Amino acid sequence: MKIAVLNGSPKGLKSITMQSVQFIKKEFAQHELEIINISQKANKIKKDPETLNNIIEKIKAADAVLWATPVYYFLVPSQYKTFIELIFQEDKNINAFRDKYTAVLTTSVHLLDHIAHNYLNAICDDLSMKFLGSFSADMHDFLDDKERQRLLLFMQSFFNGIEKKLPTAKKHGPIDHKAIEYKPSMPDGRIDMGRHKCVILNDAEENQSNLFNMANAVANHLKGDVEVINLYDIDIKTGCQGCYHCAYDNTCRFEKEDEFVGVFNSKIEPADILLFCGTIKDRYLSSRWKLFIDRTFFKQHVPYLSGKQLGFLISGPLKKNPNLRQALEAYSDLMGANLVDIITDENESSEAMDALLSSLAQRLIDFAEKGYYQPRYFYSIGAMKIMRDLFWGKYRFLCQADHKFYKNNGIYDFPQKNYKDRMLNNIVIPLTRIPSVRKKLYNSVQEEMIKPYAKILNKIGE
Repeated sequence: MKIAVLNGSPKGLKSITMQSVQFIKKEFAQHELEIINISQKANKIKKDPETLNNIIEKIKAADAVLWATPVYYFLVPSQYKTFIELIFQEDKNINAFRDKYTAVLTTSVHLLDHIAHNYLNAICDDLSMKFLGSFSADMHDFLDDKERQRLLLFMQSFFNGIEKKLPTAKKHGPIDHKAIEYKPSMPDGRIDMGRHKCVILNDAEENQSNLFNMANAVANHLKGDVEVINLYDIDIKTGCQGCYHCAYDNTCRFEKEDEFVGVFNSKIEPADILLFCGTIKDRYLSSRWKLFIDRTFFKQHVPYLSGKQLGFLISGPLKKNPNLRQALEAYSDLMGANLVDIITDENESSEAMDALLSSLAQRLIDFAEKGYYQPRYFYSIGAMKIMRDLFWGKYRFLCQADHKFYKNNGIYDFPQKNYKDRMLNNIVIPLTRIPSVRKKLYNSVQEEMIKPYAKILNKIGE
């Protein structure tokens, strides 16, 4: 059978993901796997309709489609996202995917990779494809014989499903959105920002009046140093190439070729209040927003929004898209920002939106003034532990900038050096092997756990 492999790596065939695909081609030589380099040719695909048409024709002629891509910031690369947006622009493109069997293959370090898999699964459902599963490989899995065998089992199941024409179930329903036409009536300049600087980033295009009005309503509502920047006004010549040129000292390969790094360093970093405004396209924000996020990788895995207040203004059906909400929350937490709120145009009236936007603006200022930052969630705590192990070990030579940051900020906290706890464990654990002692310990465990807290509470008011 003929399989169209949609390669999401900007590096083309020189990607770890494609090494797995080449392995599959050799092991299943009876099938024809045609690799189509999507991300590497994204600009040409976008500018040249004939190039896109040729890809669509190859997909139409295939028996199935394999989405094969690295994971960039727990989603597909921005170049791949551009291609997906182009698919949904014309019915003839969508029809080429309809009823095709499909699967997903990604390579990553398992940093919230489930978000990327949920996204691609939903895209396949929106295209009325027959989804047969997904496979998330670690970057070094291919070097392990057991993991290669696991990949072969997955692919054998994929091919069997196609040959037997197995029925598949959809996990995601269609997203319908009927937004109100937002007409702001918020008073200008009511909230004094004081010493704080606010930057409002948006990707509003001419036909996206709601997003434009939301962003400007908040900007006009604030009195002080506010700057509104449209992402399309920034000269960004290319998406992240995954070249790791920045891994040594956070220097982007394209720093002198376009405006991105300059705008980030001069506008984003000095701001202590950020408002990110985007329109939902398919199941995520626009590819322009993904381009911005991907290019921040020159900061590597440093939480580059640490100490900043952050809000999101979203135009589109976010309530029906929990995977996107999780992506926004995870991004905020990983980058160290205090996520104040996410406001959408899914409201009953312009007056209701005015009230929500005014409240968001007030809280952004209040939290910035008081220096409040919410505790970290699993997203950043779990991510730090994954990356900590990698930067201490196999990636230290490559990600030297990350290693320096982790070392200087005490993130390398292993092995645990809490000698008091270690001594206590050495004494108590042997005692728990005596039934009578174990019963006594466990009967008193709840009281013992809250004793330190009770001491603090008892001191209050003394």
